[in-house]
Amino acid sequence: MLKKSNLALKDFLDSKVLLYNTPHFISGDPISVPHRFSLQQDIEIAGLFAALFSWGNRTAIIQKSNTLMHLMDNAPYDFIKHHQLSDLKQLMQFQYRTFNTTDLLYTIHFLQHHYLQHKSLETAFCQWGNTIEAMLNGFHHYFFSLEDAPLRTRKHIAAPENKSACKRLNMYLRWMVRNDKTGVDFGIWKNISPAQLICPLDLHVARVSKRLGMIKRKPADWLAAIELTNFLRLLDKNDPVKYDFALFGLGIIEKY
Repeated sequence: MLKKSNLALKDFLDSKVLLYNTPHFISGDPISVPHRFSLQQDIEIAGLFAALFSWGNRTAIIQKSNTLMHLMDNAPYDFIKHHQLSDLKQLMQFQYRTFNTTDLLYTIHFLQHHYLQHKSLETAFCQWGNTIEAMLNGFHHYFFSLEDAPLRTRKHIAAPENKSACKRLNMYLRWMVRNDKTGVDFGIWKNISPAQLICPLDLHVARVSKRLGMIKRKPADWLAAIELTNFLRLLDKNDPVKYDFALFGLGIIEKY
């Protein structure tokens, strides 16, 4: 049974989920990039890049992600699998903040390596364990398992074992796993349950969560993400990360 104060909080957050978890949310969010595609693998690849670029101004994130999709002929899966060395020349000037050409070319190399053996990027996560922590740590090691993996790229692929909140990858997992019929998240991955997901935690969500009394931990790190998600599971044990919409909207849009 929820405490009376938590019942009131649940009602408040549920109202914000209804407000923000709608198709109107898509156009101004990086999730709009994978929504351009219908093929599952295109969605996975476009979503991964949009998630990895998701720090800073959202308009710039979307613009740069769409620029990369254009450079991949707006067919990222086909480009990843079948590109020739000459095709990579058009990517040589690409950069978004600290994500540069070295990072991009290695990510393409990794994705090609994976898709030549697997039909979906889901297996790059779910084969490493039954918890999101194990999956993210496993993905990190798998991603950098290829020969000559650049050291500098490691800062772009977070892992709980490095104490990161893994905001961008948790957001990516939310996109791929959740499906609540509203048309925002895709729900194309079936081997990970929405109940397992960890809430994406950035400084805005952390600020709102602290103000609402949902987390006490000061650093916005992995343990804080776990603390927040455990609280959200009290409100909805089957789909705690639906409240990402509420917390994001309160923090970014309403400046709560």
